[in-house]
Amino acid sequence: MPKASVNGIDIDYQEYGPEDGNPEAIIFAHGAGGNLLSWFQQIPYFSINYRCVTFSHRGFGHSYDIGDGPGMEAFPGDLEALMDFLNIEKAHLVAQSMGGRTALGFAVISPNRVLSLTLADTTGAMGEEDVEMALSEWRQIHPDTRGIGFRALSDDFRTRKPEMSNLYLQISRTNPVRDTSVPILFGGPKGDKLINLEMPVLFIVGEDDLLTPPHVLNLASRHIPGASLICVPGCGHSVYFEKPDVFNFEVGRFISAASCS
Repeated sequence: MPKASVNGIDIDYQEYGPEDGNPEAIIFAHGAGGNLLSWFQQIPYFSINYRCVTFSHRGFGHSYDIGDGPGMEAFPGDLEALMDFLNIEKAHLVAQSMGGRTALGFAVISPNRVLSLTLADTTGAMGEEDVEMALSEWRQIHPDTRGIGFRALSDDFRTRKPEMSNLYLQISRTNPVRDTSVPILFGGPKGDKLINLEMPVLFIVGEDDLLTPPHVLNLASRHIPGASLICVPGCGHSVYFEKPDVFNFEVGRFISAASCS
């Protein structure tokens, strides 16, 4: 598996896409329960027309962090360094859960390098008070959503597709043990940093998401001018995994429109 030596670590990544031409790039940023392997249901769909890059955040997959390293604080900088390493000037960013922290963080730092931003089942860790308060209140009412015990897949999906649910678990178990006490979806960009974003932004969330429920993402979407929100029925915290056909269609349509704008 190829490695990008950036920022003092080796980030593992994979590339897919057309061999001819110069297609636009899509970079997929996984959540805390995954790594670069998580996007196997997206790559066949998007790689027909786009240069697709999957990678493992530092501390996930085989992207091992250094001792006492910066951890998640380095995610946006790692993404920028990876893009430079791969000679990608601009890209569409598709981020799941924790990956939203990476993508939104990068978008406010380097907005001219982001063609579009898809935030799936995530607030992007935006630090807006109403968003953080709503998320905190939800987790107080639903304590099983805190820490490593939250359910990334809906009960219905786990009942209908036990083999896929087990695959999700096995992918997650390939990650190194991490510190789960560090908050993932709090303390990020807010205020003018969000208001000034000009790239197209899409929020997509499962109707039954227990970690970042639709009403929280509805609040989050209001802080970014022009952002749209799609709520997918019968789906939990992992729309990309539970309903890949819906996810691929909606995100694909959004990216296609962004490319034409």
